[in-house]
Amino acid sequence: MNKKSEIHITVELNENNLPVKMNWTSTENNEGGDCKSFFLALWDTKEQTSLHLNLWTKDMNVEEMRQFIHQMLLNQSDTLKKATGDEPLAASLYDYSHEYAIKSGILKMPTKS
Repeated sequence: MNKKSEIHITVELNENNLPVKMNWTSTENNEGGDCKSFFLALWDTKEQTSLHLNLWTKDMNVEEMRQFIHQMLLNQSDTLKKATGDEPLAASLYDYSHEYAIKSGILKMPTKS
C-alpha cells in the first residue's frame, strides 16, 4: 500500500469573496501555519495544459509579493534542473530570476569599480 500525504489550505473570504486570511496544514510531520499567498499549478494530462490557482490576502504588500515571485522563479529553475537535467535551460531561468530581482529592487545593480 502506498503512503498518502495531504495538504489542506483554508481560505477565509470577506463579503466580496476576497481572501482575508489563509492557513495550511500538512499530514506530513503535522506541519502548518498562516500564509499571505498561495500559488498552485497542476498539470492536466488529458488537456495537456496547466491549471493555476493564485490567491493572496490584502495584507500581502507589494514588496512581499515581489520577493515571493522571485523565490518561486528560483524554485522553478531548481525544479527544471532536477526534473529534466537540462542545466543550460535551468541556468537561463536562474539568470532571468536574477534580472527580475534587480528590476524589482530586491537586489541592487552591481556598481563598476
